[in-house]
Amino acid sequence: MLISIQALRALAAWMVVCHHFMQIFFDFHAEGPIGHFFSSRGAAGVDIFFVISGLVIYLSTLSKPQTPQRFLLNRLLRIVPAYWFYTVLTGLLLVSAGAYLPHPEVTWATFVQSLLFIPTENPGGYGLYPTLNVGWTLNYEVFFYLVFSLMFLAPRRLRPMLVAVVLFVIVEGATRFGWASRFYANTIVYEFLLGIAIGVAWRRGWIRAGLWWPLALVGMGAVAIYWLEPNDRLMDWGLPSALIVLGCVALEPYFKGARVLKALGDRSYSVYLVHLLVLYAGRCIVQQWGASAYGVFFGFCVPLIAVVSSLSYALLEKRLYRWAKAWAPRTRAQPVALPLTRQNW
Repeated sequence: MLISIQALRALAAWMVVCHHFMQIFFDFHAEGPIGHFFSSRGAAGVDIFFVISGLVIYLSTLSKPQTPQRFLLNRLLRIVPAYWFYTVLTGLLLVSAGAYLPHPEVTWATFVQSLLFIPTENPGGYGLYPTLNVGWTLNYEVFFYLVFSLMFLAPRRLRPMLVAVVLFVIVEGATRFGWASRFYANTIVYEFLLGIAIGVAWRRGWIRAGLWWPLALVGMGAVAIYWLEPNDRLMDWGLPSALIVLGCVALEPYFKGARVLKALGDRSYSVYLVHLLVLYAGRCIVQQWGASAYGVFFGFCVPLIAVVSSLSYALLEKRLYRWAKAWAPRTRAQPVALPLTRQNW
């Protein structure tokens, strides 16, 4: 795993945390440039996530042959246990303590659909959001996994084009004719393709390590996100996010040995899953005792998110993933994976 991308993944996760902090505590009515940035631009962390996801999935599957079934199983084992745990926890909280949450509605049907990554209208009436609201991005992730699994049915040189064609047919065709949920009509899914494109460029040696030109790309992407409204999310935030990811890939030599950044990136998925629950608890503290919102955020929410995400990563993500992989049926002996270096390609 590229440490620069792990660091960027951590940054993206905490951008989303700050975005939801502004939503839950201030209803996006922010004062000051920092508050305004996270209110209006913190959601761009999701776009960075999607580009990173396309890059990581593409690179991680190059060094070993796989079947579509094995690829899907590995990916689902990676994301499902923690997601199901926090979805169940959220469902229990909605039933038992819904009065303390802004949208206390949950039904058995929507709960089960959430577990199965099926987009459905939230019973709270505010859109196609699962029981654990942040899971809407995982619905796109699983959709991308399904499409990406088709790559293993085609020659390697044709695989990125095949994924692009299938995504285009579904987003631009199937959704318009009602053959697929309108949820998938969002062009945000093309951000996965941007990540694949960066992966192809890196594999072919087109991305050269550097300092100033990668920093310039990162700066250009950040400025674009800051100034552009996401009227067309792919163009306004997706492409700038790709510039940021591309710049970080080229900066990889400067991240060697950065264990803390790698550790933060490792925990980013758990940060993403747990932060809403912690922020809701923080809001209850503010409402009950009239504490300062920023004081509660930095003194209670941030430390607790950090601690819980570390425990979640160690106990849910790593341990359950290893247990599930050991339990899952194995395919016939596979060749030993080669290290992910250009020399092996």
